[in-house]
Amino acid sequence: MRARAPGRVNLIGDHTDYTGGYAMPAAVDRETVVELDPEGASVHLTSDCEPQPATVPLDVADGDVAGLQPPWARYVGGVVAEVRPALGGVGTVRTTLPVGAGLSSSAALEVAVALALGFTGAPLELARACQRAEHRASGVPTGVMDQLASASGRAGHALLIDCSSYAVTPVLLPEHAALVVAHSGRPRTLVGSPYAERRAQCEAAAALVGPLRDASLGGVNRLDDDLLRRRARHVVTENARVLAFADALAGDDLAAAGRLMVESHASLRDDFEVSTPELDGLVARFLAAPGVYGARLTGAGFGGCVVALVDRSSPAEGWRLEAADGASVER
Repeated sequence: MRARAPGRVNLIGDHTDYTGGYAMPAAVDRETVVELDPEGASVHLTSDCEPQPATVPLDVADGDVAGLQPPWARYVGGVVAEVRPALGGVGTVRTTLPVGAGLSSSAALEVAVALALGFTGAPLELARACQRAEHRASGVPTGVMDQLASASGRAGHALLIDCSSYAVTPVLLPEHAALVVAHSGRPRTLVGSPYAERRAQCEAAAALVGPLRDASLGGVNRLDDDLLRRRARHVVTENARVLAFADALAGDDLAAAGRLMVESHASLRDDFEVSTPELDGLVARFLAAPGVYGARLTGAGFGGCVVALVDRSSPAEGWRLEAADGASVER
């Protein structure tokens, strides 16, 4: 069994997925590959970027997943607990994704392991199973965007995801546009971060104004609690930016798309407070480079990467990523 799953870069729409809003990621041409020889009563994997192997018994209990060692084995264990394969296996994990950079290396690992273990459901079913696996592994209540982007990618396209209906609409990226990603130098991990706190704040705001996907900016601005008002304002305005961004790409208006990315970063920095000085500085450096339409932090924040939308002739430095097809498996 040879399974591959791409990472993803989120162009716009962060902290909107778990509130049922909109996001616009793209699967990228950096990926994780799992090769597995089916055998035995456990899953044993070695990795090209981890010093210790992951060994997970097929009967691993849900409650034991978060205690597996080394830590990356928890993500394998979450998938084993979700898929419950009849047969284990021995194999390898190779990745071209930077780990802990906000490009969904954990989601790519989960999707690839699930496929290698024989998961056969539709992309949404695969994504939901791997989302549950991540919850088991990390204890962080993440949304499903990362796994769904990895499972549903289409070459040359971004993906407009409705995180309420889980409808995925591919949007063609203009040929003269390129995606450049650079690391801020600050590693990103959601475990131990304020991610769960931000989600709880959004839920508290929704309890007062109704689902944030459907809330009006006027209603949000009437919230008495300043913190909840700012958290909800980010979600409401970000949903509007995602839809406007999709229209801008479809109309080949990269200048408008870039402005929306800059507005998104400001909202994540000021209203949602998930940026860092390193991310802010990297965004500023991108925006000072020729041929850059816009830049913003990508992923949940607290570290990791910045993504820039640029003209292909731009000298902006970073990883040049292409939008790629979603996960696949060879038997």
